[in-house]
Amino acid sequence: MRLLPINRLFLVAVLAAGATAAAVPAIADPGDKPGTIVLVHGAFVDGSGWADVYRILSRDGYKVVVVQNPTTSLAEDVAATRRAIAAAEGRVVLVGHSYGGVVITEAGSDPKVSALVYVAAFAPDRGESVSSLVANAPPGTPALPILPPVDGLLLLDRTKFSAAFAADVAPEVARFMADSQQPWGAKALEGQITAPAWRVKPSWYLIAKDDHIIPPPAQRMMAKRAGATVRDVAASHAVHVSQPGVVASVIEEAMIRSAEKGKAIGAAPHPARHEMRG
Repeated sequence: MRLLPINRLFLVAVLAAGATAAAVPAIADPGDKPGTIVLVHGAFVDGSGWADVYRILSRDGYKVVVVQNPTTSLAEDVAATRRAIAAAEGRVVLVGHSYGGVVITEAGSDPKVSALVYVAAFAPDRGESVSSLVANAPPGTPALPILPPVDGLLLLDRTKFSAAFAADVAPEVARFMADSQQPWGAKALEGQITAPAWRVKPSWYLIAKDDHIIPPPAQRMMAKRAGATVRDVAASHAVHVSQPGVVASVIEEAMIRSAEKGKAIGAAPHPARHEMRG
């Protein structure tokens, strides 16, 4: 068999590599798009639940920051989120899952925030709290499998975690989530909203239709009164884990559309804005 000279072999390899690279879609450099996406987790979990959403957004060229809330009180969680907003580059799209929706509702009035994204999340109005929203849950809503508080901290019953919180998540992942819960401070449930950001900022809401933590009718009610752009998905409460692509697409839509609004954000009439209740 006749062998090719070394230099010809090298040339063939280079050309082949170039052809392969041309056939593969280019991946954006992380952070090459203006603005920052700030992800805020909810109760019983931490920021690691955003991992797949983070990877998709970063791959698509967005700068992403994941807040690690102490989840001890609303005030402390809002403070942690405001620090992330202050450190972020450019305008911010603020994203909250579950109880994280309460946090972004209070923290989102920051001038740097251009839009809010609620992911199967609480979106309380002025004077409301998690406790008040849960107390007014739709009839027939199942009781949450929350264990009695220990030292003022709450956990979900590990044996019921998957069915309630993460029914469509891979069993081994759901078990890990159950066994790595971050205790939720009972004081956080009582924290009241003083200035709901969705009254002055455009909002998006992803409704998880198979959610057993926040009933879908309650999600729809909160989305409607916020005048949010709504999308539905067949998913559990842990939609950010089971459907990261859908979650990322809603966030990217908010990022793009809020950028198009520019200086008009906050100036145009809000479709669901009401006079503040005293």
